[in-house]
Amino acid sequence: MSREETYSPVGSGQAKICQNCKKDFVIEPEDFNFYEKIKVPAPTFCPDCRLQRRFAWRNDWKLFRKKDIHGKEIFSFLHEDSPVKILETAEWYSDLWDPIEYGQEYDFSRSFFEQFKELFYRVPVMSRSLINPVRSDYCSNATEPKDCYLSFALTYVENSAYSIYGAKSKDIFDCFMFNESEMCYDSVNIIKCYKALYSVDCEDCNDVIFCKNCVGCNNCLGCINLRNKSYFIFNQPYSKEEYLDKIKEFKLSSRINVENLLKWVIEHWMKFPNKFIHGRRNVDVSGDYIQNSKNTKHCWRVVDGENIKYCQNFFVGPVKDSYDQTNYGNGTELIYESVVVGGGAYDVAFSWQCYSSVSNIRYCSFCGQNSSNLFGCISLRNKQYCIFNKQYTKEEYEALIPKIIAHMNEMPYIDKKGIVYKYGEFFPAEMSPVAYNETLANEHFYLSESEAKERGFVWHEQKNREFNATMQSNNVPDDINNVDESITKEIISCGHEGNCSHECAKVFKITQQELQFYKLLKIPLPRICQNCRHYSRFAWRNPAKLWHRKCMKQGCQNEFETSYAPDRPEIVYCEQCYQQEVA
Repeated sequence: MSREETYSPVGSGQAKICQNCKKDFVIEPEDFNFYEKIKVPAPTFCPDCRLQRRFAWRNDWKLFRKKDIHGKEIFSFLHEDSPVKILETAEWYSDLWDPIEYGQEYDFSRSFFEQFKELFYRVPVMSRSLINPVRSDYCSNATEPKDCYLSFALTYVENSAYSIYGAKSKDIFDCFMFNESEMCYDSVNIIKCYKALYSVDCEDCNDVIFCKNCVGCNNCLGCINLRNKSYFIFNQPYSKEEYLDKIKEFKLSSRINVENLLKWVIEHWMKFPNKFIHGRRNVDVSGDYIQNSKNTKHCWRVVDGENIKYCQNFFVGPVKDSYDQTNYGNGTELIYESVVVGGGAYDVAFSWQCYSSVSNIRYCSFCGQNSSNLFGCISLRNKQYCIFNKQYTKEEYEALIPKIIAHMNEMPYIDKKGIVYKYGEFFPAEMSPVAYNETLANEHFYLSESEAKERGFVWHEQKNREFNATMQSNNVPDDINNVDESITKEIISCGHEGNCSHECAKVFKITQQELQFYKLLKIPLPRICQNCRHYSRFAWRNPAKLWHRKCMKQGCQNEFETSYAPDRPEIVYCEQCYQQEVA
């Protein structure tokens, strides 16, 4: 798009009514400055509705069997009934096909989104969103995963399974949110940790078990809020010899012992305060799970952010000067209202799944690899000056784009709810190829089927695949020391038996890769499926939502915004009081 175009006023803050939820929201002066910088109009959706709409285009960790354009059944992030065509990822990247052949003229007699939808159903996209995978056939949403299995949202992760949202790590199993870590299991939000087991919110720790909010610790069990401590159990010091003897007494190679110990640990943790935000080394930030960032507002799970707002899920930075960007990062700048944009992307708006040095693109999907100056394109690589996959000269492109934008405003798309989509809106939720119940949106903005459909979201009834269990979960050996190689041949019933709200797979298997890991670290085998294990870790992850609260330290008058809801049982302190409390 021409850098000369301008659509937003610059001035004082402005109160608006959300076009979607009809609630009031405010656009601040600095917001207008950003919109002017990237040459987009101010939003008509409030921040929460914008987030929900973007999340409705993000399948975080589900895989389906779907036929590609050749009729071969392969794994895909799209369900089997999705009208979007797919190619195996390796073929999509190859020179065996040319997406330019699908190019079409822009039709000024119809709305932009109507035409984009038709093109979207004709041009194949990659079956799984991957960049340079190595022996990671059951993964998606990953950059350079190596020897990973059923793991998702990864960047430079090796030899890992059943994990999600991690970067620069190896030998990670059943973890959620991890960075620069190794040999960790069943942990949440761990940074630069080695052998962190059953732990939450720990950084720079080695050989910790059932620890929370610990930094720089090693050889600790059941501890919380410790700093640079060694050989502690339930926040009490031991000698090295006493500690090692006590660890042996716990017999943590037994699943029963681990589950019993967890009950004591939680009771212990609840006696201690939590800082109102998960984050360190920040300047002027708001939100949660923020590291090494400055001027990062209303953001969630961000590493190395600067001058960004309403952004989520960046485990590799830097990410600069961006608004409403969801997922990926890794060297992005000037991004707006986009999902899964990263790898050096610059000046991107209203796009989905675009990465690897793309620039100056609008309303594109699965475009990448040094592409620039694209509008409404799908699956293009190494292309410039294209509209609806049709090639133009630079002069033709720059002359046509202002006309298309004007047409989008004069003939907007109107969805089934009557919401008007002019230039400046992200793709309508009703156009998402991912059903609401398969997306990140449903994890954070849960809706029943009837509620989702009423609000204009897509819903898909997932098909159950029946597998006959060869071993009941209660027959799995309790102690890992009593497990032999034959367990990898069994189909094990999930202990939940489908009687939960965790999308229970009902059965699961133990792979050779994970058995070796369990044996090495003396970890007892799980008794529930990977889906149920995934959801169980959600209990230790705060939501992408903020509440206004007061510090719970007696006598403190400090107030703050926090992702700890007011009705939660944890003790929540302000920064100052928390720092006075930690050891």
